[in-house]
Amino acid sequence: MAESDANCNTGGVRLRLAWVAVVSAAMAAGQPARKLSVDDAIREAVARNLELMAERANLDIARAREITARLRPNPVVTASAQTLNVFGVPYGSDSPLGPNAFTSHIDFPLERGGKRERRIELARAEYSLAELGFRERLRQLIAEVQAAYVDVQLAKENLRLNQQTLDSLQKLVAINEARLKAGDLAQVELERSRVAALQFAANVQEDELRLAQAKARLRLALGRRPEEPGEDFDVDEAMRSGPVPLTKEAALAAALEARPDLLAQKQAIVRARADLRLQLANAKVDYTVGAEVTRQWAYGISGNTMGFSFSVPLRVFNRNQGEIARAQREIAQAEARLAAAELAVRTEVETAYRKCLSYSSLVRQVEAEMLSRAQRVLETTRYSYERGEASLVEFLDAQRAFNEAMQTYNSARANYARSLYELESATGASIAGR
Repeated sequence: MAESDANCNTGGVRLRLAWVAVVSAAMAAGQPARKLSVDDAIREAVARNLELMAERANLDIARAREITARLRPNPVVTASAQTLNVFGVPYGSDSPLGPNAFTSHIDFPLERGGKRERRIELARAEYSLAELGFRERLRQLIAEVQAAYVDVQLAKENLRLNQQTLDSLQKLVAINEARLKAGDLAQVELERSRVAALQFAANVQEDELRLAQAKARLRLALGRRPEEPGEDFDVDEAMRSGPVPLTKEAALAAALEARPDLLAQKQAIVRARADLRLQLANAKVDYTVGAEVTRQWAYGISGNTMGFSFSVPLRVFNRNQGEIARAQREIAQAEARLAAAELAVRTEVETAYRKCLSYSSLVRQVEAEMLSRAQRVLETTRYSYERGEASLVEFLDAQRAFNEAMQTYNSARANYARSLYELESATGASIAGR
């Protein structure tokens, strides 16, 4: 009975290993995916990302507001008819009614205080603010694409590592099966190697899922729709590396000069001051001048008269005090936000720069110490196991230690690549020339 169960388990293990091999072969035989560099990904995202498109529409909205600000007030035309003899009451010396009269009146509003110029000034400030808002969203989008791109690269590296380990263990299982038939290996040793292969097969499946999720995040940042039938894509295998491109002082100076979110806060002060000038102009009273022509007729006799009018509102209660006070407080608010934004930019640049130094040091340390030692231990243990001088458990421990070292190395390289992109984004260099 126990032997029958063992045979069933062995058959199940073989089926699972065969299924993994078939899946791997099918993936390898598939059509090669189009290689997508990080610059290609950024260009596609800039052209197709839906959120960026929505942000770009704010520029057209701000331009339309500037058109509105340039418009002058419309004249007002009034037409009226009075004392019409619709009830048959005659006009005469003993009647209180006057002759039929028809009046045409036109009023021209005259703006004072430079209201139109102040409106145009405010609209232009708002357009500049919208433009900086678009550039800030562009900076964020580029950072999202770069981070998602590195995630795909890392997922590919880990998948390749576990696939290589799985291939190695599958060959080991085949060797152990031959040794078992030759009577040179115990059944339990073969089962252990099969279980180890199954464990790494499960790791491969998890890595494939992580790669698919990372590609989905990158696809979303690119603006590709789920229902879009476009071909699959691949990414460059080499992660970004190299020395830190600039010093911390240079990075901070570049950020204070080029960061669009910081420039937007400065522009918000300009906009608030323009709004205050508009509200002060709105406090000035406007004049209205008018002219009218009246035609009267009765009993075949008619005559025309002409008149003029001038009106001005009395600023007894409403002198635009509330809007002036609001605009003054918004200036103070914008200045406080600028100080907070500058502090946030300084902190972000310093954090990104420290990340670059830390991950760069970690990559060098892993390359110089951990990888070579883990590789030597694995090769020595494999050689000893093939000669029967080491157990399978020792070999699997060495294999897992090597994989953990490689995964640490892959994560360190990915983190360093991310930190370089983060520093580029923190200084505003990522949107230069875009």
